[in-house]
Amino acid sequence: MIIVNGHKHKISEALLDKPLSQWLREDLFLTGVKIGCEIGVCGSCTVLVDNQARRSCKMLVKDAVGHEIITIEGLSQQDGTLHPLQQAFVDAGAIQCGFCTPGMVLSALALLMQNHHPTRSEIRQALKGNLCRCTGYQQIVDAVELAARIMYPETK
Repeated sequence: MIIVNGHKHKISEALLDKPLSQWLREDLFLTGVKIGCEIGVCGSCTVLVDNQARRSCKMLVKDAVGHEIITIEGLSQQDGTLHPLQQAFVDAGAIQCGFCTPGMVLSALALLMQNHHPTRSEIRQALKGNLCRCTGYQQIVDAVELAARIMYPETK
């Protein structure tokens, strides 16, 4: 059994050796999981596994059994309201083509779960495995800082 975005999924034996990224996209239709390099370098396939950022292209379905996975689709509210981190990406202009955005957001969320007010250097370190060809990263770092202030106002 794998929990994805709060929903339990029984896994057939035939799926165990399928890449997690493909299973999420092709079987669960969670197309926010992007497939870029397929070798774990670009970060576009990043998901949270037990609240840790992981490259889903480097995992097999069998590696996810017994774990909880969150994809970008699992962040927004039922009514479509964006998660504060997603909204911060919009507000800070951190979205260009959008291909890297789901992986960036999930890597940033993993960071913010551990460190409520990271420095710009810590943000850059946490996102170093996520490649963006459009923004130059400045707006992405700004978005993570903005989200930290919104998500954790009482801790700073």
